[in-house]
Amino acid sequence: MLFDPLQRVARLFGQRPQEIVAGVMQACLVYSVQISGMRLIVERSSQVKPNSGYLIVANHQSMFDIPILGAALFTNYPKYVSKRELARWLPGISYNLRRGGNAIIERSDREQAIEAIKEMGRTAQARGVSAVIYPEGTRSRSGRLRRFKKPGSLALFESAPQLPIVPVTIDGSWKLLIHNLLPLPFGTQVRLRIGTPIERTRDEDPEALFYEVREQIEKTLEHWRSA
Repeated sequence: MLFDPLQRVARLFGQRPQEIVAGVMQACLVYSVQISGMRLIVERSSQVKPNSGYLIVANHQSMFDIPILGAALFTNYPKYVSKRELARWLPGISYNLRRGGNAIIERSDREQAIEAIKEMGRTAQARGVSAVIYPEGTRSRSGRLRRFKKPGSLALFESAPQLPIVPVTIDGSWKLLIHNLLPLPFGTQVRLRIGTPIERTRDEDPEALFYEVREQIEKTLEHWRSA
């Protein structure tokens, strides 16, 4: 309720002030979850620079993945793909989705969804901000890595050919919703790995990049869980 009017006022001064307020909102959401004893461990490649644009490809376990990633990449101003229902009636969150340069998609309309993702990619490249996509398409409520769907990711790669691709792995966030917030489990450990950016080339194979990213995410999950 607080951050909705703050974003509206900030937007009067331009998109960047609104993005900063939205980033603070996401950071505050992460801090609020830490009241439950949630421990966040972040591994970040030194090659991921602040105030730079990237295409972020990540696995998806929980609604908390969005503020966690938004807080960790605060100065990269990440944009997201969201179903249209979330762009209404959620104070703070819906306003950011509508006005923050995100891709609002209709799941039943594939053509509209692909075009919205492409527009997000084009805008991200033009502004030097980041675009996030979760190729699983929905949350993995058990933490198990689901099948990656290609169309959205390939459309994003095509629309922003100058932005490096960053594989991002998250694990443990699914446990935060194991009781549907009633209550949040105490002492959950969540791990986040922001991988090394993959630079783009003219002769790249987009499908090969797509599978390379998934393999990196899969290997990171396997490494964490076997340790």
